Amino acid sequence: MYRLFETIKIIDGMICNIGFHNARFNHARAALCGCSEHTALEDFINLPPEYRKGVVKCKIVYSQDIETVEYARYEKRAIRSLRIVTDDEIDYSSKYYDRSGIDKLMGSRNGCDDIIIVKNGVMTDSSFSNLVFDDGKNLLTPATPLLQGTMRAQLLSEGIIAAEEIRPKDLKLFQSVYLVNAMLDLYECKVGIGSIRR
Repeated sequence: MYRLFETIKIIDGMICNIGFHNARFNHARAALCGCSEHTALEDFINLPPEYRKGVVKCKIVYSQDIETVEYARYEKRAIRSLRIVTDDEIDYSSKYYDRSGIDKLMGSRNGCDDIIIVKNGVMTDSSFSNLVFDDGKNLLTPATPLLQGTMRAQLLSEGIIAAEEIRPKDLKLFQSVYLVNAMLDLYECKVGIGSIRR
């Protein structure tokens, strides 16, 4: 049985982007576990008093059923450099609890803070986030990410970013890249193109 998880941002007790989390959660349970009933994740979030102020990371682990709900203060990682690594076999199409394939690729970052994974010749994701490239006019996200992230989905739905196939040779067209995920909004984590290593 597959084990998966959702990471949800909570700010001052308010659950962020829950519609996109519910959509991904229910899709994964249907596709991988054969569960057809719709479940609302917010029904399982009972925030302890000590986590009702500030930014909190809620981690929900599940398979057919929800196994655990954990809370922690959010601490943003400092990402200043990225290493391009290639893996044409990696699969992270759902938010699997087992991240051993990604962890193995992180071993090739050679002093950089994180990686950009190239699969079948195109950019996908970093080890923990989707990517948004900025050319000074447009904000573009890789068309084939490893994982359909919830923040990426929100930004696409609002027309703030557009999806396009991006190859390593295209890096020269951009000024910077933003890392986005459930905990990181657009513009919160910026890396200059000159800080991407091959």
